[in-house]
Amino acid sequence: MNLGPVEYAVIAFPGNRFNGDVVPALSELVDSGTVHIIDLVFVHKDADGILTIGELEQLDAELGAVFAELEGDIDGLLSEEDLSDISALLSDNSSAAVIVWENLWAERFANAVRASGGQLVDSGRIPHEVALAAMEYSGIED
Repeated sequence: MNLGPVEYAVIAFPGNRFNGDVVPALSELVDSGTVHIIDLVFVHKDADGILTIGELEQLDAELGAVFAELEGDIDGLLSEEDLSDISALLSDNSSAAVIVWENLWAERFANAVRASGGQLVDSGRIPHEVALAAMEYSGIED
């Protein structure tokens, strides 16, 4: 089975100010073939730290309609245990979108690495602020 790298992102919205404004940018990534959404779950922590986990169909009608426009397989890959662990990253009175996607842009490269016997032994992300600071220090401009 051909499969690009799969990763997840937890996007927190302190103060429960999640409104769906990120959907157009995410839709663009899906429509362009950059990513394929595998799972999408919403997590909400109230002011007392009580966790509520919801799938797309459990959102309020307005927000659910915004996310319903996304194409992809939204399949329940994440377990309640995964989401409970993720919720530990959230402050009280906050919400998060948890997205699992396949990086279609890297599928060909990932398959070539596997076919040649290569193995990914480490991967990571450089935080945005760190990358910007390094670029500024090096004199690299946008």
